[in-house]
Amino acid sequence: MTDVTDGVLHTLFHSDQGGHEQVVLCQDRATGLKAVIAIHSTALGPALGGTRFYPYASEEEAVADALNLARGMSYKNAMAGLDHGGGKAVIIGDPEKIKSEELLLAYGRFVASLGGRYVTACDVGTYVADMDVVSRECNWTTGRSSENGGAGDSSVLTAFGVYQGMRASAQHLWGDPSLRDRTVGIAGVGKVGHHLVEHLLAEGARVVITDVRQDAVRRIADQHPSVRVVADTEELIRVEGLDIYAPCALGGALNDDSVPVLTATVVCGAANNQLAHPGVEKDLADRGILYAPDYVVNAGGVIQVADELHGFDFDRCRAKAAKIFDTTLAIFARAKDDGIPPAAAADRIAEHRMAEARGL
Repeated sequence: MTDVTDGVLHTLFHSDQGGHEQVVLCQDRATGLKAVIAIHSTALGPALGGTRFYPYASEEEAVADALNLARGMSYKNAMAGLDHGGGKAVIIGDPEKIKSEELLLAYGRFVASLGGRYVTACDVGTYVADMDVVSRECNWTTGRSSENGGAGDSSVLTAFGVYQGMRASAQHLWGDPSLRDRTVGIAGVGKVGHHLVEHLLAEGARVVITDVRQDAVRRIADQHPSVRVVADTEELIRVEGLDIYAPCALGGALNDDSVPVLTATVVCGAANNQLAHPGVEKDLADRGILYAPDYVVNAGGVIQVADELHGFDFDRCRAKAAKIFDTTLAIFARAKDDGIPPAAAADRIAEHRMAEARGL
């Protein structure tokens, strides 16, 4: 057994980052499916979280990511006021190479075998069309197309929620929620990021972008010539005069290398698990950088897919997502009152709701 495996098991059974209720390893050799389903908590209701399809360097790394993401979903769903616990699934492999209808159907059967303890949806590497396939084998599937009884693309409301978090950050820091003439740097302009660009430009913000995928960059640049493009995230976080940094790709964007050189005074983005390790939130606070907790501001998507289970209504969901503005402000106020970083304040609020549900 490798040291990495020991680390994963220690996280699951012994560390403060663990405490998960259930972890399921899934394999279907006929289709090449290897997947991990992690259920962190069902205290508030069935665990809800997306399925990530990603070419992990190892199975151990995939398990570790599933654990982290599932835990984050417990907190996200609690802060969004949903009657759902947290779960997450990862499928190991390059979706461009191994994704197939048969593989997705096999995955759907594994999710169905949990009997509703876990409800799945889209995430990195999976899309509405994929959830339509999964739903053929599993009733506990959200993020489906409207033609198949679903709500469609959840990235629309995810971006809207992040935008509300930015407005709340501006209100708290500068006394005005307007983002006009603010410079916002977005790392990742894919499913969520490109919608966020639209919100910001509509309000008159200056936007700087980067993405590892040149087709995503070209789509934005062609549609909006005023948007500035930089080579990579390393350049983006050093842009002079940057007001807000929005990590909208994979996690770990805020780390020991990026935080010391970050020029922005606000971090508010759609990526999950932005803090690379415990303590980064204090490093941000020590530098005077306001951090809007990722799982609070990016909850618009999960609000949408949760609503789908009860008969989707876009206006109702948008109204719920708009409340991310007030929730973010409340977290900043709690952080100030308790003398702690906003990430810690959000955790306390979420943990209190989960503890109440367990009768503790």
